[in-house]
Amino acid sequence: MDANPTLDQLQVFLAVAEAGSFSAAARGLNRAQSVISYTIANLEAQLEVPLFERSGRQPKLTDAGRAMLSDARRIVADLQVMRSRARGMKQGLEPELSIAISVMVPAEAVVSILRVFGSRFPSVALNLNVGELGMVMDMVASDRAGIGLGGALLKPDETIHAERIGHSFMVPVAAADHPLGQIEGPLTLNDVREETQLVVTDASGLTKGRDFNVLSYKTWRVSDIATKYQLIRGGLGWGGLPASLVREDLQAGRLVALQLDAYEQGEYPIYALRKVANPPGPAANWLIQAFREQLSNCPSPDEIPGLDGGRHRSAAE
Repeated sequence: MDANPTLDQLQVFLAVAEAGSFSAAARGLNRAQSVISYTIANLEAQLEVPLFERSGRQPKLTDAGRAMLSDARRIVADLQVMRSRARGMKQGLEPELSIAISVMVPAEAVVSILRVFGSRFPSVALNLNVGELGMVMDMVASDRAGIGLGGALLKPDETIHAERIGHSFMVPVAAADHPLGQIEGPLTLNDVREETQLVVTDASGLTKGRDFNVLSYKTWRVSDIATKYQLIRGGLGWGGLPASLVREDLQAGRLVALQLDAYEQGEYPIYALRKVANPPGPAANWLIQAFREQLSNCPSPDEIPGLDGGRHRSAAE
């Protein structure tokens, strides 16, 4: 006999396995016990293996039954997700959402928001890309991301809608044992000009030929912020890093914030970017609002231990 179990048969199988008896499953499903027994017998006949031992007072799963139990749970869960996705699509919910997020968006905000998103929109598949500089705008412009969370538009584009939703901060830092980290008080351009500055290269090409806060004569260019962070922590140079990324290092004294007036620092505005012709659906709208609530309350440098007071003030003071 071909093994083609129905969803109902699998649900009855799970009910019996979880309840521990045919009678308890019958009560839970509001069916006659004879119907439960008949359904299980048919399922066993289709699968051609016994699922329960019936020699005792209560049915017990056989080895085959225990093996089939995880398969049944997975199949039923997949069908429930399919039904949920179909209901969501009928109501206008996106089946899939692609977002591009700047490294300037605090990682803890991303984690906490996506944790809630996963439970609130279980049927929505999520594609997440994290990068720096022009990557966010580039992905939105090329339709590889429906939503971008990053800096302002790097060039005029009437096809992209940009809405400010919050802010972050970039802080010039160096390792505690780096020569710049040993200098007491304010730093001048002469102090930093001869020290290696770590700079991130924009892979998108949108900022080609444009440098931001590059003050040293000697620069090392890296592909991503994570590499820059590790090199600065290792004492190989100095540079600007997101305040949210270096908070713990500043508190622990591994990094120090440099008081460097020549380094243009202040609020780094964060925008929600999307195509004008592609308005966000319910899930995308919820994400944008959640990030707006989180990022509008982002702490200032003065509120981050390691940036307030001490021998190094932030350049935003």
